[in-house]
Amino acid sequence: MSKRKFTVERKTTGDVYHVTARGREVLSEPLLNRGIAFTEEQREQLEIKGLIAYGKATLEEQAERVWEQVSAEPTPLLKNIALTAMHDRNEVLFYRTICDHMHETFPLIYDPVIGEAIEKHSHIYRRPRGIYLSIDDPESIETAFDNLGLGTGDVDIIACSDAEEILGIGDWGVAGVDIVIGKLAVYTAAAGIHPARVVPVGLDVGTDRRELLEDNLYMGCRHPRIRGEKYDAFIDKFVSVVKKRFPGSFLHWEDFGPGNARRLINKYRQSFCTFNDDMQGTGAITLAGILSGCRVTGVPIRNQRVVVFGAGTAGVGIADQIRDAMVQAGLSHEDATSQIWCLASHGLLYQGMPKGMRDFQESFARPENEMSRFNKEKDGSISLAEVVRIVKPTILIGTSTRPGAFTEEIVKDMASHCERPMIFPLSNPTELHEAKPVDLIRWTKGKALVATGAPFAPVTYNGVTYVIPQANNAMLYPGLGLGIVTCKAKLVTDGMIAAAAEAVSEMSDVSGAGAPLLPMVSDLRRVSAIVAQKVIEKAIEEKVATLIPEDIESIVAQAMWQPVYPEIVVEDSGGENE
Repeated sequence: MSKRKFTVERKTTGDVYHVTARGREVLSEPLLNRGIAFTEEQREQLEIKGLIAYGKATLEEQAERVWEQVSAEPTPLLKNIALTAMHDRNEVLFYRTICDHMHETFPLIYDPVIGEAIEKHSHIYRRPRGIYLSIDDPESIETAFDNLGLGTGDVDIIACSDAEEILGIGDWGVAGVDIVIGKLAVYTAAAGIHPARVVPVGLDVGTDRRELLEDNLYMGCRHPRIRGEKYDAFIDKFVSVVKKRFPGSFLHWEDFGPGNARRLINKYRQSFCTFNDDMQGTGAITLAGILSGCRVTGVPIRNQRVVVFGAGTAGVGIADQIRDAMVQAGLSHEDATSQIWCLASHGLLYQGMPKGMRDFQESFARPENEMSRFNKEKDGSISLAEVVRIVKPTILIGTSTRPGAFTEEIVKDMASHCERPMIFPLSNPTELHEAKPVDLIRWTKGKALVATGAPFAPVTYNGVTYVIPQANNAMLYPGLGLGIVTCKAKLVTDGMIAAAAEAVSEMSDVSGAGAPLLPMVSDLRRVSAIVAQKVIEKAIEEKVATLIPEDIESIVAQAMWQPVYPEIVVEDSGGENE
């Protein structure tokens, strides 16, 4: 039975909130509160008269005021704090402001500003959201979910993180809850996932960051990260509780370390509807950019030569998606793999390399008999410059978090053998990019097709303005999630993820000079709706959809929550209308 002081009834004409809360309870609940937008009748019925200013305002007027306040803040972090404060007071107004200013607000509520907010998490304390689960108290997992007050059918998406590998800034312990709060805010703003039906989960397993353990304000478990059997048992218990409590939900994994990300998704994806955004989402949005680039160059994906610099969770996830697309285009698995070269911190992955490699990297290790072509360093490693010189790639992708790694010499070498090189420096945050778009355009004399991991301003060169698209997972995962929850998919298949990538690519108009390879953030709602439709079609085709709509476009439109104040029905504690 719900412990909330209101219940949400969803209708095709909009939400209806059945409210038993009164007085300050109403104003303290972000989903109920609407400030001075309450009507006189609602103020009387909800017993809030005199608790808010006498004046009235429309949602539009309130959103204008919020944006004025946010714009006046002098730094991106302070803008983030101001938006978060609104999120904690009035959710409808928060999302209305985000949707009215999508291009400006997305970098503030998510990447790149969320990285700075996470680093200062324990010093800019915010209202808790979702649940915090500790490896030191696994027996309380069920209690934590009980305390949410949500029933079996009340949750669509659960996003979780253990915060080991956040946005290129690494291990931030309990602060990882901010990354999933931000992720779920994007699901709602971009795809209309109902904000009452999402749950952020922080999985606190400790931290190896000394500065956090020595910070007397740190709010997480004060010990090094727990690994091994105890970690696996904790995660398994969490997943088991989710399956039991919310069997129809979609579980989103975020920012797990490379030693856990792949094995966890592989462990659970055949028995539960689940998805890892760092692997599958990053791979899919990068693939979308590549497919658009193939339309520009006229060279099909099966004929591309790909170098991935940074063979961590994201880099190998990208390589996986590209390989699968090449196989779909007609290559064998072996031939597709041979078209991809991955480099880790110790250079090119190859069998027998002196410093070895992680298990998830092994599928992209080059045969040792190929190595006679390359000049090795003294330690046996093979550098990026050497790989580019020998391989002559058509696509260069960076997920290394090594700023400036794509040097002028390397980029010019690549451009000398490729008419329109695709160069995607994707590392986050902005200061960790492998190269700046302005340099890539200049070094290649305007030939490079560029996508980045963080937002950059357009670049003008020789009279042409190049719009730099952000290969932002937000272009893809919200629509994927919307499709999944709308058709109540049992599993997330590779085919559904590929369909999402193809949908994003098809929405990119690459016909003009300097046109971006991906849609712009300001168009996210439309993008998410189209992606959801394609995902549902694929889920039906692959027989994992449990709800098969007659009109997919219509049901997706109806499923998308809109940031408008809902109808309120005031009830007494027994449920009878007052």
